[in-house]
Amino acid sequence: MKKYTITVNGTAYEVTVEENGASAPVAAAAPAPAAAPAAKAAPAPAAAPSGAAGAKKVNAGVAGKVFKIETSVGQAVKSGDTVLVLEAMKMEIPVVAPEDGTIAGFEVKVGDSVEAGDLLATMN
Repeated sequence: MKKYTITVNGTAYEVTVEENGASAPVAAAAPAPAAAPAAKAAPAPAAAPSGAAGAKKVNAGVAGKVFKIETSVGQAVKSGDTVLVLEAMKMEIPVVAPEDGTIAGFEVKVGDSVEAGDLLATMN
């Protein structure tokens, strides 16, 4: 199971997604408390598809377009930290680190279109 935080109209929802072969049922939980935005340094430009062998995968939860890359290769992240932001139906959807680790590489760049489940980044 993977946990995501999705913000809709300013309300944050914690969502748990269970992968079961071809279909994946989604169970929505109560609204999550909104976290205060942390100060962030300007992200480094996205790397070209790296092919870096990161053991942990960061996949797209929804189809959309890569809007912003919030981290850089080599940056340490904690579980739940925003790695990048997807734009779908005029909503910005953060894609978070599934667990603590270091960003090994990106498989996408800003402006790329992705499908749900596509590999976006790898982590060590």
